[in-house]
Amino acid sequence: MSLIAETLKLYLPPKRKQTPSGWISFNAVCCPDKRQRGGFIVNDGDAVTYHCFNCGFKASWQPGRQLSKSMKQFMHHLHIPDDTISKLSFEAIKLLNEQIKTIDNIIIPTFDKRELPLNAKPITNYINDAPTNLIPVLEYINSRGLFLEDYEFYWTPNIENRLIIPYFYQHKIVGYTARTIDNNKTRYIAEQQPGFVFNLDNQYNDRKFVFVCEGPFDAISIDGCALLGSEIKDQQNWLLQQLHKEIVLIPDKDIAGRKVIKQALEYGWAVAIPDYPPGVKDINDCVIKLGRLATLFLVVNSIQSSPLKIQLTEKYWFNN
Repeated sequence: MSLIAETLKLYLPPKRKQTPSGWISFNAVCCPDKRQRGGFIVNDGDAVTYHCFNCGFKASWQPGRQLSKSMKQFMHHLHIPDDTISKLSFEAIKLLNEQIKTIDNIIIPTFDKRELPLNAKPITNYINDAPTNLIPVLEYINSRGLFLEDYEFYWTPNIENRLIIPYFYQHKIVGYTARTIDNNKTRYIAEQQPGFVFNLDNQYNDRKFVFVCEGPFDAISIDGCALLGSEIKDQQNWLLQQLHKEIVLIPDKDIAGRKVIKQALEYGWAVAIPDYPPGVKDINDCVIKLGRLATLFLVVNSIQSSPLKIQLTEKYWFNN
């Protein structure tokens, strides 16, 4: 546990209780309260969050950030001495500098704008007058348990038997994959730049987790991200870390999935190993069979951050 988290826990009010999810409740320190409306949690031994459910005051910190004004204010509410707050501020800066050093040897990814296949347009452009050869593509989207509202899917009559999934980064198109809807041996035609993470733009600030899958359909199914493969690149890890959320890998239930779990542990990610129904091997399969809400319930309740628990659960998962 980080020095900052340890110090904050040391100064919490003595009258408190802890929930199974890890939240510590006590009388709020930022406003008058006798109903234990103050909540504090430490995530993964480092990141800390305080939330007052009485007046709405919030404060948080995690490695890679300096102490915010609200966090220092929370420390004052806890009656932490000024010299201790100064030491903790220096500790935060030290951790930030160490994190910067770890990326010195990583080429920070940049992505150029790329063109989609000729005449490709958003499918929603055709919604009032869908050509006959677009109907099988719409049926394919439905067969994957998805809807047009889930993602900005594209299509072109030039390759009418393929669904085009554009890759967006900072709201510009930087690549795509065109997935065949029939039994064509070449299932995917892709334009992909090194280090890219699919669906990164849609990971909003109010989310606790960023779910990372292997393929784009898995990611779209739960509005997560995708590696677009079964290997984590340093650049992808760096991009995901910039979201300042808990990164949760959801692997496919196959040999490649075991490989990516090992990498996730090396990067310090959490891993979700859901109790899938028989015959289900990935997130999209599960959404097709159970629906989105039930799948998310399975995922959230299977998240593990302890390497030992992940390894034990992984062995059981792949052997059954």
